[in-house]
Amino acid sequence: MSTRSGTQHDELRELQQRLILFKIGLLLVVGLLALRLWYLQINEGDYYHDLSENNRTRAVVLEPVRGLIYDRNGVLLANNVPSFGLYVKLEDVKDRKALIESLVNLVGLDENTVRKKLPERGSKLLPRKVKDGLTLREAALIESHRLDLPGVTVRAESQRNYPSGLTAAHLLGYVGEVSSDQLEKPEYTELHPGSIIGQYGVERTYDRFLRGRAGQKTVEVDAMGHEKKTVEVGKPSAGDDLYLTIDARLQSLAEQLLGEEFGAIIAIETGTGDVLAMASRPAFDPNVLSRELTAKQWEKIVQDEGHPLTNRATQGQYPPASTFKIVMAAAGLETGTVNLTTKVRCMGGYPFGGRVYRDWKERGHGVMDVMDAIVDSCDVFFYTLGQKLGIDTMAQFADRFGLGHETGIELPSERTGIVPSTAWKTRVRNEIWLPGETISAAIGQGYTTVTPMQMTMVMATVAGNGDSFRPRIVRAIKERATGQVLDLPSVPRPKLALKPETYELLHESLEGVVTRGTAGRARSALVRIAGKTGTAQTAALKDDRRKGTDIPKKLRDHAWFVSYAPAEAPRIAVVVLVENMGHGGSWAAPLAKQVIEAYVKSKPAEPVTADAVPAESPAVAVAMREVHD
Repeated sequence: MSTRSGTQHDELRELQQRLILFKIGLLLVVGLLALRLWYLQINEGDYYHDLSENNRTRAVVLEPVRGLIYDRNGVLLANNVPSFGLYVKLEDVKDRKALIESLVNLVGLDENTVRKKLPERGSKLLPRKVKDGLTLREAALIESHRLDLPGVTVRAESQRNYPSGLTAAHLLGYVGEVSSDQLEKPEYTELHPGSIIGQYGVERTYDRFLRGRAGQKTVEVDAMGHEKKTVEVGKPSAGDDLYLTIDARLQSLAEQLLGEEFGAIIAIETGTGDVLAMASRPAFDPNVLSRELTAKQWEKIVQDEGHPLTNRATQGQYPPASTFKIVMAAAGLETGTVNLTTKVRCMGGYPFGGRVYRDWKERGHGVMDVMDAIVDSCDVFFYTLGQKLGIDTMAQFADRFGLGHETGIELPSERTGIVPSTAWKTRVRNEIWLPGETISAAIGQGYTTVTPMQMTMVMATVAGNGDSFRPRIVRAIKERATGQVLDLPSVPRPKLALKPETYELLHESLEGVVTRGTAGRARSALVRIAGKTGTAQTAALKDDRRKGTDIPKKLRDHAWFVSYAPAEAPRIAVVVLVENMGHGGSWAAPLAKQVIEAYVKSKPAEPVTADAVPAESPAVAVAMREVHD
């Protein structure tokens, strides 16, 4: 019995030990749960409260309305129209592939584009813009399938619009969604994917003023991420308005005059630097480029042989041809290489280095002085002058006239052209300068290239006897927040100091070009015009073939005419460059005449508003610095 009693006692003691261990374990578990509850509710309570709220509420970015753009007379050039945008919140999307298929089938979106807009990786907190510019039908169709499209939202917003279509397209530019590369730049740090910014032209240069500042609203959403109720709204700030120097009437005329031909027409006020017109053809429709393009559409535009995205006024680089003789005459007179009585006999050619450099007039011009040589555009006279000056002296004077440099116009990617010299050829081509190359350079051929904008400033400088102003496109900025108008001042350029008699001869000669020289088709009964023709060779053709009519158009010469008016008291400079059209006097001069006559007939622009801020205002100084820095 004692043995059995001892066994039972041992079993009871073992059972009691197990119960104690169980109680200790249970207490540990309860303790850990209590500790976890304390951690979650007390220590991390705020975090999980916010997370819970985010499951119920969402922050939605409110895009600002972009500022308007007007011409100098208040004509609207760029505005905004109502539109719809399609957004997707990836956080609410359970089946990305199925959603993409639904959107493609429902509204015909490009599948590859949608996939790029809705990446599998990356932040899912901000809604992604999948498409802008939805039609009312597309928006209604998406809304009617709302329950089948979790995370999908259609928002009413504004779309950039250009009422005049292609007119002034290169000057105005277009807008587009900010790229990932742009978001990394300091000037775009405050933006988010989907923000609309200026991508070209004035829209890009003055984007900081035009784009405004985004707002934000807080909304309640349902389990599928659809908005149910607005909780709080922080309104966006609209962008500022711009008043340009452009005269819409002159701009439209310049566009019409170019028609389907490739080229550029620029008109500028000599006393202010105000660009009155800047036409470049072929052009693009900014309304199309400001919408979302497929890869195929964009490829078609950039591969167009006419290069419609190139602003030929500021980016086209052409041989200046005989328009360069203005610079050459100034260089000859200023250095004393020629004077008013210097004579050169032109027999139709200039023998040099075993070949004959031909004059455009086969039989020659006879005896020429410097004024006659400008009026009749005698090549032989300037061949002779160029050989005496040398290429480096020619380059020095071209530099003083501003060639080879940006003009400072408020447009992106301005080109500088080429002013060749011995140092330039060594640096760029690793070759020595050949004497025969000076002959070609003397009449604006060879390596020398300029932009129409540069030649406009050459004429404005001559018209002002050395005084000129940096070309400007924006005349004033109107702040939406205050209604205050900031007048942007004209900025003087360094004076081109030439002798008074040099300017006097240039004025008389350039007027003579129109009255009795190569630009007879620019002669006007309304106003006295001064100018210079130019015919820029684009290909090395034999003289007998160049006179024929069977030359393919792309090999024909470019036609130049550079001018100012009225000749006795200049107020406007006009430059015309028409590609592959032949002689400047025949094709370019008549176009410049029509622009000048339209300007003379028109009334001067009134001030933008009566409450404009003076040019010395600190706000103006800040605005100018931000644009040009």
